[in-house]
Amino acid sequence: MTCKVLVLYYSRDGNTRRMANQIARAIEGVQGCEAVLRTVAEITDSASVESENLRAPEIEKAELRNADALIVGSPTRFGNMAAPLKHFFDTTSDLWLSGAMRDKPGAVFTSSSTMHGGQESTLLTMMLPLLHHGMVMAGIPYSEHALHTTQSGGTPYGASQVSGNSPIPNLTPDEKTLCSALGKRVALLALRLKGGLDDY
Repeated sequence: MTCKVLVLYYSRDGNTRRMANQIARAIEGVQGCEAVLRTVAEITDSASVESENLRAPEIEKAELRNADALIVGSPTRFGNMAAPLKHFFDTTSDLWLSGAMRDKPGAVFTSSSTMHGGQESTLLTMMLPLLHHGMVMAGIPYSEHALHTTQSGGTPYGASQVSGNSPIPNLTPDEKTLCSALGKRVALLALRLKGGLDDY
């Protein structure tokens, strides 16, 4: 039995993509789980800042139906998710009506350029469409030591990163740890809900 955990993200400068990759590595480290990385289409005529060879394939709605769990990531845009990601979720009414995502684990992650750039409100608003789809939300519990020690990203609502002004910022050790913790937790929950684990 294989659990597919879909990591769906939008990234312009690569920060959210780097988080998605870290989360995916943690998912792949859980026996019986497979990470599927996907992005969403742009909704403007402007070309994406991201290089095409770095971007994940664009999602097809059927992949949501077939996934056992969903982790969603976006940069912070005025305290909310980026418009391309919101636009995609606005097209998923058919999945909502059919209950295709009901009772599957869901989680969220974000990146902002400043420490107080609206990360927590972005994470909370990204949860709303997932809750409407009937998903079971998973955050990061304070039993994760890095949540107590981080001086950059990291919240109980989901993983986060503070990119600052660096053109190619790396995730801090705590940010990496919390991304990994989120990916592993969702993968284990997906296995348990699918009946592959008695306990964890």
